[in-house]
Amino acid sequence: MSSDLHQIEAALQTYFDGLYAGDTDKLGAVFHDVAHLFSVTDGKLNDLPRAAWFDAVRNRKSAQSQDLPRRDWIVSIDQSGPTTALAKVHCQIPPRYFTDYLTFVKLAEGWKIVSKTFHTDTR
Repeated sequence: MSSDLHQIEAALQTYFDGLYAGDTDKLGAVFHDVAHLFSVTDGKLNDLPRAAWFDAVRNRKSAQSQDLPRRDWIVSIDQSGPTTALAKVHCQIPPRYFTDYLTFVKLAEGWKIVSKTFHTDTR
């Protein structure tokens, strides 16, 4: 499993890099085509398909282009078996600060994120 852990960590680094740069090619390398993103606003569940999220990422200024500070890190990785894992991470695009729960599955092409559930704080 240590090889899997390194592969998941590498996927998370690609995720962090893609978020910071606003690079949907990098994000696409780690998000499965049918992945969805979930959050709650005013008690209501938001369900965003990957394609819609990528459109939003493409149409906003990246943290890198705004020279915003970069601070992202892995809080935990829980690998429950040879094909499933959950990662909790923190990242930021000031003034928004995110806690993400990323569900991974291991497929023939490697570890892919199939869902992201996140919470946003603003400061």
